[in-house]
Amino acid sequence: MNRLLVIASSPHIRSDMSTTRIMAWVMVALTPAGLAGIYFLGLRSLWVILTCVVSCVATEAIWQKCTQQKISVSDLSAAVTGLLLAYNTPPSIPLWMAVVGCVFAMVIVKHFFGGLGQNIMNPALAGRAMMLICWPVAMTTWTVQGISGPTPLAIIKFGSAGASLPSLFDAFVGNMGGCIGETSALALVFGGCLLIYKGVISWRIPVTYIATVAVLSLLLGRSGGPLLEIMVGGLMLGAFFMATDYATSPMTPKGQIVFALGCGLVTSLIRTYGGYPEGVSYSILIMNLTVPIIDRMTMPRVFGEAKSHGSK
Repeated sequence: MNRLLVIASSPHIRSDMSTTRIMAWVMVALTPAGLAGIYFLGLRSLWVILTCVVSCVATEAIWQKCTQQKISVSDLSAAVTGLLLAYNTPPSIPLWMAVVGCVFAMVIVKHFFGGLGQNIMNPALAGRAMMLICWPVAMTTWTVQGISGPTPLAIIKFGSAGASLPSLFDAFVGNMGGCIGETSALALVFGGCLLIYKGVISWRIPVTYIATVAVLSLLLGRSGGPLLEIMVGGLMLGAFFMATDYATSPMTPKGQIVFALGCGLVTSLIRTYGGYPEGVSYSILIMNLTVPIIDRMTMPRVFGEAKSHGSK
């Protein structure tokens, strides 16, 4: 026998997609949404983005230096967290609030749980939730080129004298109020499809999540209609870029479907019956906490494993 069998430890299937490369592709995919936010919401959006990215990178480096860990900001995960947190804030947010949100996301949510891959919920969304609790007025003041106004979801939920819903075209391209990175459905779909094409994320979570919200908006009689419902607010940003986070989403294909269905259900319930017009952030955070249970319930049985004690 000329053939040699090599015995090695797992993993036996390897990929050339390193953490740095994955994060780089995520940043590339997020770039169109950021450019759209700057174009439609004003130049101050750029300062918020830069502040959040620099704050997250600096916070991670300082924390790792103080705790005598290897500084790993070169893997770009901190930069991605900063970018996502900036995309989840309005352009009018005071910069010092953005810095506080970044410190909370990086230290409390990410590194207190062990760092990259150990966090139990999405750091950017947790940072946004903290900011929304602490500074609700600043986090819900929406402007388009310096002019304040309600978001489409607020108009659908509460109504607004003198304000009207945007056209489907404006909602698709991003010509409306909202957070920096969530206004342009076109840019977000383009970036999400790029990640699916490159194999960075699976289609299961975003497609199931978006479809669930569309169907429930129709069944619950939301006035904007299913198309407008999925294009406004943070649904596209959350479905493609935050619900698909490796550390806080299920590993199994069935689990990803269950997770996305749960995200869509909670989002629709909050939008329709909750106190907030938007429910994407809280729905993903809530479902993040169910991921260990979902993984355990949907994990395929090992070949040859007994179904119960004493059975074959």
